[in-house]
Amino acid sequence: MHFTSERQLDDGVREREFTLDGIPGVLWTPASAAPSAPAPLILLGLPPLGLHRMLPRLAERARHAAADGFASAALELPGSGERPRVPALDRARAELRRTMEAGEPVGPELVDALVLPLVDLAVPECRAALDALLALPEVDGPVGYSGGVIAVGVRLALVEPRIAAAALFAGSLVPRRTFEEARRVTVPLHVLLQWDDEGNDRQASLDLFDAFASPEKCLNANMGGHTGVPPHAGDAAAGFFARHLKRPQPE
Repeated sequence: MHFTSERQLDDGVREREFTLDGIPGVLWTPASAAPSAPAPLILLGLPPLGLHRMLPRLAERARHAAADGFASAALELPGSGERPRVPALDRARAELRRTMEAGEPVGPELVDALVLPLVDLAVPECRAALDALLALPEVDGPVGYSGGVIAVGVRLALVEPRIAAAALFAGSLVPRRTFEEARRVTVPLHVLLQWDDEGNDRQASLDLFDAFASPEKCLNANMGGHTGVPPHAGDAAAGFFARHLKRPQPE
């Protein structure tokens, strides 16, 4: 991991951009983070519109997490931003645009072609990032995952034992394999669903929630479109991570 820039935000949060094997990322740590008191880490869901385009929104989420004592990190998705294009993903995105412009239904084969290559590429990168981030003296586990793409979060919660809890954002297409994987996910889950999300198959999101095997799972559904998430939904997610990621203080 190579840090390329650093700045101090006005609330004392330290924001550092880095690259890891050519993958851009950003790490935010609270002022309280130190080798003697490392901060638990929340891996923010990979930004589908590009890391730097979504940086203000990600930084705001990270600052809220820092106020609760958490570090946060985000990576650039494969094929996004300045990363090399992934031809299979570009072809699937072009087919999705054509399908939607023609008013045709988005079939399961297209969903698989669009999402599964991304999951297969992104999840190993996330695990490598956890190796590097958790090696820093001011960052430690347990680790949470927060955000989308939901199929990435499901796979990561299944295969990565360092993920202790996940807050998943419904609103992206769900491949058939993700339903199968959800039936083996057992970590505590908090799922956020915008009821009127214009790009989301609501029933698929509800079916996916039903499929999770987690003994503890909560669905936070709110009225409104994709970008209309109410402030109290973020407060609920923060409370979820506070319960599951913070270590008990010594008496």
